[in-house]
Amino acid sequence: MKNVSGAEYAASKYIEIPVREECILMDFLLKQMGITRNRAKDLLAGKAVSVDRKQTTKYDTLLHVGEVVRVSRHRQNIMLQNKYVKIVYEDKDIIVIEKSEGILSMASSPKQYCIKNVLDEYFEKRHFKCTAHVVHRLDRETSGLMIYAKNIETAKILEDNWHSLVYDRRYVALLCGQMEQEGGTAQSWLKESKSFVTYSSPTDNGGKLAITHYHRLKSNENFSLVEMKLETGRKNQIRVQMADLGFPVAGDKKYGNGKDPIHRLALHAYRLNFVHPITHEDMQFETPIPKDFMKFFQQE
Repeated sequence: MKNVSGAEYAASKYIEIPVREECILMDFLLKQMGITRNRAKDLLAGKAVSVDRKQTTKYDTLLHVGEVVRVSRHRQNIMLQNKYVKIVYEDKDIIVIEKSEGILSMASSPKQYCIKNVLDEYFEKRHFKCTAHVVHRLDRETSGLMIYAKNIETAKILEDNWHSLVYDRRYVALLCGQMEQEGGTAQSWLKESKSFVTYSSPTDNGGKLAITHYHRLKSNENFSLVEMKLETGRKNQIRVQMADLGFPVAGDKKYGNGKDPIHRLALHAYRLNFVHPITHEDMQFETPIPKDFMKFFQQE
């Protein structure tokens, strides 16, 4: 596999322009790139513009001295129209998507509808000679950020170096009950039964050690909004450990208490920060907390 430096790769995919004086983004694009207003709007609508690596579609974004505006040479996310999958970032080696609840990360049996199918169809329509390679998973009813590799070499790098490359992965959940403590760490050993139910033990039961750091964001007498940072990534880790604490995830039909206030599993992977497996660039992605999670705390 040919080694390509981060600088060389970025130069082939993007135009990067440093901000020398404070101004709004539209004026900056017109002046620095010599393009028409309609072309600038097209780039913004096509999600081809970012400021200090944070994508923006707002023409009136205020730019500050020292920031860097990056403009992709190709518009993104204009051919994928799917209610379950939104493309957040894409290059020749990886694709980062935001998954809706209700779809599998990958098929567990033939002909099952899953994100891999959606992405493979998208690549085919765009005449890309690649397929989506799964390197981590979210439960069917969990929403949020995921990364897929676009070739086997990148997939292997991610799989073999996952814990060193992915340095911040966080979830937010609507939990049943009022969590009084500000936060803490849940640690237990998880093991799956023959009926595919994960159970936990405070001592080694022959399963896998699972560690979840959690922090209360909001709470009332009925629900708590809690952020979780995973130190390990075990199957059903958050769902089982929060239920063990007495605060099951709302809408969890498997490990919950029957409460389903928003008619879905209230678990969302909202932050995904990692080192790019090929270019070694720092990649940081974050999505808003779902409005359905927040509506129970609007009076606070």
